[in-house]
Amino acid sequence: MSTPGGSRRNSNMNTPGNSKRSSNIVNIDGEEHNYQNHPHQTPDPLLLDNDLPPLKRHDSLDMESAKIQGHHGHHGTKDWGVILRLAFQSIGVVYGDIGTSPLYVFASTFTDGIKHEDDILGVLSLIFYTFTIIPVIKYVMIVLHANDNGDGGTFALYSKLCRNAKVGLIPSAQAEDREISNFELELPDNANKISSRVKKYLENSAFAKSFLLFGAMLGTSMVIGDGILTPSISVLSAVSGLKEATDAMTEGRIVVISVIILITLFMVQRFGTDRVGYSFAPIICVWFALIAGVGVFNFFKFDPSVVKAINPKYIIDYFKRNKKDAWISLGGVVLAITGTEAMFADLGHFTVKSIQISMGCVVYPALMMAYSGQASWLRKHQSDVANTFYKSAPDALYWPVFVVAVMAAIIASQAMISGTFSIIKQSLSLGCFPRVQVIHTSAKYEGQVYIPEMNYILMIGCVLVTVTFRTTENIGHAYGIAVIFAETLTSAFMVVIMLVIWKTNILLVLLFVLVISSTEYIYLSSVLYKFGEGGYLPFSFAVVLMFIMCTWNYVYRAKYNYELDNKVSREVIKDIVTDTSISHMGGLAIFYSELAHGIPPIFKHYIENVPALHSVLVFVSIKSLPVSRVAPEERFLFRRVKPNDLYVFRCVVRYGYTDVRNEKESFEKILIERLKEYVEFEYGANNEEQQQGRVSDDDVVKLDNAWRSGIVHLVGEHEIVSREGSSIGKKFLIDYAYNFMKKNLRQSYNVFEIPHKRMLKQCFKTRFFDQPGLSSESRVNRLNRQVGRVNLL
Repeated sequence: MSTPGGSRRNSNMNTPGNSKRSSNIVNIDGEEHNYQNHPHQTPDPLLLDNDLPPLKRHDSLDMESAKIQGHHGHHGTKDWGVILRLAFQSIGVVYGDIGTSPLYVFASTFTDGIKHEDDILGVLSLIFYTFTIIPVIKYVMIVLHANDNGDGGTFALYSKLCRNAKVGLIPSAQAEDREISNFELELPDNANKISSRVKKYLENSAFAKSFLLFGAMLGTSMVIGDGILTPSISVLSAVSGLKEATDAMTEGRIVVISVIILITLFMVQRFGTDRVGYSFAPIICVWFALIAGVGVFNFFKFDPSVVKAINPKYIIDYFKRNKKDAWISLGGVVLAITGTEAMFADLGHFTVKSIQISMGCVVYPALMMAYSGQASWLRKHQSDVANTFYKSAPDALYWPVFVVAVMAAIIASQAMISGTFSIIKQSLSLGCFPRVQVIHTSAKYEGQVYIPEMNYILMIGCVLVTVTFRTTENIGHAYGIAVIFAETLTSAFMVVIMLVIWKTNILLVLLFVLVISSTEYIYLSSVLYKFGEGGYLPFSFAVVLMFIMCTWNYVYRAKYNYELDNKVSREVIKDIVTDTSISHMGGLAIFYSELAHGIPPIFKHYIENVPALHSVLVFVSIKSLPVSRVAPEERFLFRRVKPNDLYVFRCVVRYGYTDVRNEKESFEKILIERLKEYVEFEYGANNEEQQQGRVSDDDVVKLDNAWRSGIVHLVGEHEIVSREGSSIGKKFLIDYAYNFMKKNLRQSYNVFEIPHKRMLKQCFKTRFFDQPGLSSESRVNRLNRQVGRVNLL
């Protein structure tokens, strides 16, 4: 019997690659699911402890990943040649955002003009100490060391906590996961009562677990909001320099030019950045050289005495003179540290030492010289503060500075957009974001990804922000909130990591809170003051994104727990396989699900509708671990459902949140080869089977014959519906919001990376009724024509 797409579904099937999608409707009501009922490591009733052979893992789906040579391999390098090369490359990737801050910091700080000459020294002192405390001391000296096996970002911190304390909310963990080479961390040996108490509280408190996940998602939302605001303010600031070239350049024309640049920037994202990404470093180096050179020139020409700003007394005097206005102006000063989070988020492509070298030897001195030069120039030109950057540049350097400024703004925007794609991929891997298409644009640099849906959303957001706010001053109000809010969340995670993982002395933790966290909260209070003048924008983005992420994660966990509670027992599997009323055919069937423990309930539903089985069954579960990456040789975990003559296998495919998943045409062949290796290993470890006269060659031949007869891919798609009597809020979240996102975004067969030409999709809307005397082939024909509604709860 032929099916659409050239698939064959009968006992004479001889074409590998047929596929079928079975779908059923599941009732879910979160109130009746207690996530704490499932321990962190769930036992598998299909496999008793004495049935487990020694573990063996095989890579079969992602062989290509092992060939990708990104910078991750340099994380532990001690080769100073490599470290210095990475330090140079990091200048173009990491510091574009923070490097373009001199374009608008003084203009955004003195929005009402300079009222006192020494106010310039007060603001310069604020910039110096803020930059020293947060980017240098907090990030370069502390936060970078909290990396997750070389990767950084909010979800990296959260994943690190999930491994060291049982704070994850999805009960998919298995004891074997801890055998992965980069899963275990080296923890201090010294006992710490405070650390133990904090860890115990986090593990026993459902609220604390939910709060940590909420914080990780909120930090992600703010970074995505930053991905909208960075291109807008950077490009608009750079293009506004045209006002100095001609009086005909009006604000409206500057906005139009900025919008054209932004649209062009987003339209070329689909081509990836691997060909030009590392050409950014020379351009940004030229930028830093220009602003540092102009800064030194202005410093000696106008007022070298601004070096006095190193004395914090000028900060105190500034607040005494201006009081509330000084506190409000902090919203402009904080823009000097925009892009600081990128140092940590982009760490995966570099090393801690390379970031520290580039910051200490290039970025920090260049920016301090640039700000000092601008302050020196302002001491003599206080009335021109609104156009400080371009007016302070010598006339002979105007056009070179303008061209490099525009290029630097574009590079800063590019880096932030790429970072946004990466962090969305991380949250997607951990079940905290709807399924979207993730395209890997580089075979050389594994961190470079492109997400079409988010690219267009970011583009629309950037254009709307630019057209609506029109000036950097207005955008700066929103930008400051997004920046400082993300940094305060990082500090909060760092406090937990210092207590639970590093077991840091409580006095040092208090010092971190008093010096660094308190500084950030002061800045946060300032930017929130202008909430109504544009500060609401990042919160609006965050509210929308948090609604999407929380809704998806809530239903994702509820669905997983439903499958966990209703998984098929070993006895049922045996009864199904040995049932004489069920037709048997040659070939191999691969069932996909997200359930890592046991056989998903979709299998029983499939048998009820299609009472026909292939000679070999493999249940594949693809799951993400709270690690940055899983080595290819450790990716696959095979298990055999007893008794052995059933020929039923389970395979758990484990990925880290930065791992590349490749769509491979040779998927079936590689999977079978690894499965045969597992069978051979299993018999080698179990002499009892050999004593009974069975050898591994028999099963290898069986697998070969099944593969040659044909492979069928089956993906269970649940249509999630709320229970009758559920609250209006839950009905809206589940029946409308979640299902809308699910139907309009990527489907499961895309997530499992099954080639489209090997996939036969079938959906069920109303119940399919069996009729007596219906042959197996007629059942399949009838199933292809009709739709059925299945109520599993």
